[in-house]
Amino acid sequence: MVKTENSIVDGVIWKQLLLFFFPILIGTFFQQLYNTVDTVIVGQYVGKEALAAVGTTGTVINLLVGFFVGVSSGATVIISQFFGAEDRENVSKAVHTSIALALAGGALIMVIGLLTARPVLELMSVPAEIIDDAVLYMNVYYAGIIACMIYNIGTGVLRAIGDSRMPLYILIVCCLVNVVLDLLFVVVFRWAVFGVALATVLSQVISAGLVMARLMLTHEAYRVELRKIRFDAGILRNVIRIGLPSGLQSVMYSFSNILIQTSINGFGTDAIAAWSAIGKIDGFIWMVMNAFGISVTTFVGQNFGARRYDRVKRCARVGLLMSLGSTIALSVLLFTLREPLLHLFTGDAEVVRLGANFFIILAPSYFTFVFIEIFSGAIRGAGESLQPMLITCFGVCGLRIVWLLFVVPIWHTMEMVAMNYPVTWVTTAIVFIIYYARGKWLDRCIRREHDPSHTTLRKA
Repeated sequence: MVKTENSIVDGVIWKQLLLFFFPILIGTFFQQLYNTVDTVIVGQYVGKEALAAVGTTGTVINLLVGFFVGVSSGATVIISQFFGAEDRENVSKAVHTSIALALAGGALIMVIGLLTARPVLELMSVPAEIIDDAVLYMNVYYAGIIACMIYNIGTGVLRAIGDSRMPLYILIVCCLVNVVLDLLFVVVFRWAVFGVALATVLSQVISAGLVMARLMLTHEAYRVELRKIRFDAGILRNVIRIGLPSGLQSVMYSFSNILIQTSINGFGTDAIAAWSAIGKIDGFIWMVMNAFGISVTTFVGQNFGARRYDRVKRCARVGLLMSLGSTIALSVLLFTLREPLLHLFTGDAEVVRLGANFFIILAPSYFTFVFIEIFSGAIRGAGESLQPMLITCFGVCGLRIVWLLFVVPIWHTMEMVAMNYPVTWVTTAIVFIIYYARGKWLDRCIRREHDPSHTTLRKA
């Protein structure tokens, strides 16, 4: 096979990382923007009860959706490694296996979500005045979940082969569509929570259609052909091997966040609305860290697949420094503007006061999560996902649950609920720094690649 130029494998790391990162960042910004527009329009045009209803659904939805996205991240790693190794045949098999996973997983999540929406919200002690709207939002969202799964898998495929621009273009289009539909359905038609949910689903359907069109119209190895959409057993095993720990990690995150949301729910509608608004504001910090994490995972995966082991840790180091600088700067900015930003979501003075208190607790420690995001992304990119999952589950999720069960009952305040985040982030970051620095994870991944019984990077 004639070797083609691959800037991720051969280019200057910091330049190529930025070129790859910025489309992801801008795309994630638009993703966060249209989620935030939902919240702003609901809060300003419907009321704080509707704001709380939409806000309280996020942790439940993420429990199911996050598990699937976590499992499918294994496909992104596999595809990036095959692409780095220039194994066209297995790239094609991995892509079609990924699309099959999106269809099957989306159908399963839809059924489970529709059956469990109300019982789960009742277990979370969602106040009676908002639970009907919350159930309505979840049911509409779950009805269109297959489109969301196809979009997530499709953009994962594109990023795995180094294309971070097309997902950006698709997101910009769908963000604009979502804003227009929000205004039409909520402000003009007065459909309230149903209108916001329907606008979100229709935007995701458009996203899925555009990303599938991109994958079906290309003539490269990652082209999608409908007749070839099926599971390849060997590739599916490797996708699950890498992705299942990430999926379980996401479930643990979501479960612990459900416990946090349940604790917040106990303080009433004002607290729920404030927590929902803070979640949208600090989402802009998470999008920066997530974009760097995706970039590092892709760069490590392709360089590992090309056996450029010297560049693996260099990619992680460059990504870490860039992410730290960006996160600290953004944290300072959002901390300074916390009250004006909260006023965008609601004019209720008590909600703004509670939200400002939450942000004072959270803002100084956001940067510690950078170490978790970048180091776990690099380790997964090389093909090892069990250990990062265990560290995160015990360090973040497990400690978070312990905090909620044993510390919060003693000091039963909203501020003490929020304190679980800084405590668990710092603890887990320290463990990741030690684990990553020892370097044994990379040695194991290299030995696995050269093991004749291992098939991840062997040609079919």
